[in-house]
Amino acid sequence: MERMEKIRVMLADDNQSILRLLTDFFSRKPEIELVAAVSDGAAILNAVRANAPDVLVMDVIMPRKDGFMVLEEMRGMDDALRPKVIVLTGLSRDDFIMRAIRLGASYYMVKPFDMHALYSRILEVAREDTQIASSEEPEPQPGGESVEEQITNLFLTLGIPAHIKGYQYLREGVRMVLENHEVINRITKELYPGIARKFGTSASKVERAMRHAIEVAWTRGRLDTVNQMYGYKVFAKDDKPTNGEFIALVADKVGMRLSA
Repeated sequence: MERMEKIRVMLADDNQSILRLLTDFFSRKPEIELVAAVSDGAAILNAVRANAPDVLVMDVIMPRKDGFMVLEEMRGMDDALRPKVIVLTGLSRDDFIMRAIRLGASYYMVKPFDMHALYSRILEVAREDTQIASSEEPEPQPGGESVEEQITNLFLTLGIPAHIKGYQYLREGVRMVLENHEVINRITKELYPGIARKFGTSASKVERAMRHAIEVAWTRGRLDTVNQMYGYKVFAKDDKPTNGEFIALVADKVGMRLSA
């Protein structure tokens, strides 16, 4: 697949100040072509059809039609016409994040946001299809990858967004199990509390955030890509693992690759 010359980006936000800031920032990025900016939720779908953006940066709270309704309606679009969506909003509730991800959003970013982080996310999601398509070619061997890189690459390939809390907790859990495999047998008494201490939270919140992250991965449908990466069936769509099973499986695969 040829690499796109420019990433076509559409903005949707009823805050005119934010639209001006984003327009000014991205107009100076040579990789970005701003194709449309709308402030009415009911106008988003028509603008998407008319301008064919690669990435839609959209607020949730919009007049006449909110972002969740737009995401639901976009699910009926042809895959080739449906843009990747980055939700950019002031709503930070976990249930809103989960709902947006389930409806197909690639990322959920909370205002106030870092402009450069948003730019990086746009580049990442726009190139995602190219990366997945190229995975049909033989995967490079990970001999030069560190443990951190292997875990990160696996999580990103699986579709666990780096901005949700469960991502960091699962990463830490895999690291702990790689250091001491017996920890996986003491998940409630040692693993959850250990992660909670490191991140200044509670064991119950760690457990819930991990479960949420795994749920996100299963709803994003990247399992075939991960199975292809390992060369055999690692994950099954209808057999979602528990937190402990997921951590143990990832740690086992990373450990096998390190010893190979």
